[in-house]
Amino acid sequence: MSTALFDKVIFGPIRSRRLGLSLGVNLLPLNDKLCSFDCIYCECGWARKSGGLRFHPREAVRDGLRRKLEEMAAEGTLPDVITFAGNGEPTMHPDFGAIVDDTLVLRDELCPDTKISVLSNATMIDRDEVFEALLKVDNNILKLDSAFDETVRLIDRPKGGYSVQRVVEGMKRFEGRLIVQTMFLRGTFEGRMVDNTTPRETEAWLRLIGEIAPRQVMIYTIDRDTPAPDLHKVPVEELRTIAGRVEALGIPCSVAG
Repeated sequence: MSTALFDKVIFGPIRSRRLGLSLGVNLLPLNDKLCSFDCIYCECGWARKSGGLRFHPREAVRDGLRRKLEEMAAEGTLPDVITFAGNGEPTMHPDFGAIVDDTLVLRDELCPDTKISVLSNATMIDRDEVFEALLKVDNNILKLDSAFDETVRLIDRPKGGYSVQRVVEGMKRFEGRLIVQTMFLRGTFEGRMVDNTTPRETEAWLRLIGEIAPRQVMIYTIDRDTPAPDLHKVPVEELRTIAGRVEALGIPCSVAG
């Protein structure tokens, strides 16, 4: 299936299923994906190790964001949200905290009603700078696709060591100031069944959601092309059933089918 990289540092705005009119910030390379995961469902495709520029300079991000926000203000179409996403894991940027600070200043100056969101796989939240930066944004959105290390290794393909329990403990440190985001999907990959909607998976995942106690959960399924060809959407009715079980814990849950 066809996948695509984001070819700009500041991209969009695009209409997000979960966030509204979103202006994207890509801190990662334009010609490759740089991520601590290599998810089988990633719209950016597989990481290719092409070399070249790894991170965009802080100043280039700040200046590009200012220009785009001034342009949008002149057009009368300011974004609902500025979203750190792009070609990989944004919190890997060595100046991530400083870039968040720059973005907060620009937001307050040019579009004070705009929210700031970070889409992260949560692998860097044990770094103090990253943790503190995520506490400053409006929507600290952290990924948890399964309660089981084995399933995460199959679906998200983390690089290096990964422990669900360690990530969950890191999420608890936010004391509810986070949103947990989970992709539900089915299919096959390299001859193995993929399905994180089974009773075993959902029961264990719900237990962790209860422990983390986020202010919101976002669940969704495949909407764009994926690098692994044999993956399938989960019907929205099933997602709503899972969402109802989250809400029974007293936690709001949005569904994007």
